[in-house]
Amino acid sequence: MFTLHRTLIHQKRWATNGLNAVLADNLERLPADEQLLVRRLLDHVQAVDEIFRHNLVESAHGYVAPRSAEIPSFEALADRARETADWYADYADALRPEEVDTTIDFAFSNGEPASMTRGEMLMHVAMHAAGHRGQIALLLQKNGIQPWPDRITDFLKAGQFTEVAA
Repeated sequence: MFTLHRTLIHQKRWATNGLNAVLADNLERLPADEQLLVRRLLDHVQAVDEIFRHNLVESAHGYVAPRSAEIPSFEALADRARETADWYADYADALRPEEVDTTIDFAFSNGEPASMTRGEMLMHVAMHAAGHRGQIALLLQKNGIQPWPDRITDFLKAGQFTEVAA
């Protein structure tokens, strides 16, 4: 069954894993301040992913800001991102059509109340990460490093997504 949120979540997993593979081989080639910026961006994406993961299952996330108090190592961030991306892909695959438009009330990390549908949350997570992957790609390119080709067209061309029977 095709749904936009499923495609975007699977593409996010593929793109995140690809970016992290490039970074694993090249992060040390960046100046120290840019290595730190990359880790800050990855940490922020991970925090937002974890916050919305909790929102989707309607549990408290415990974050007071959309980032960690201390920036984890790249290896720790990549491991957490892989686990979280797998969780999101499984969640999106299991989400029934009648659940996509279910509205959930939650609080942002600053305590501000909000509500979104499950589908909106999945799209937010996918689009939020895409923007920050673009920032990291720019830092890589600036330093002569080819980023992961993470466009949706690259994902579809790579044949990394299969439909799930309804």
